[in-house]
Amino acid sequence: MSTIIKRDPKKFLREMSVHYGDVWRMPSSKYLLRPDFVVVDPKTGKKTKVSFVSLDDGEVVGVVYDEMG
Repeated sequence: MSTIIKRDPKKFLREMSVHYGDVWRMPSSKYLLRPDFVVVDPKTGKKTKVSFVSLDDGEVVGVVYDEMG
């Protein structure tokens, strides 16, 4: 099950880019089939799926996201 975070998705993704460097919007990514986070904007209710991309050794190399309908 994904973790739900109630926050402005744009600010959340900006903060992720500071720590991970690479943040990509990839609507058809296999990583978003089971996202690590679902960020919900408390004002609009808009949801964004967010997942970490990691190598086989577990090193996180980036973050992918897409907005949910």
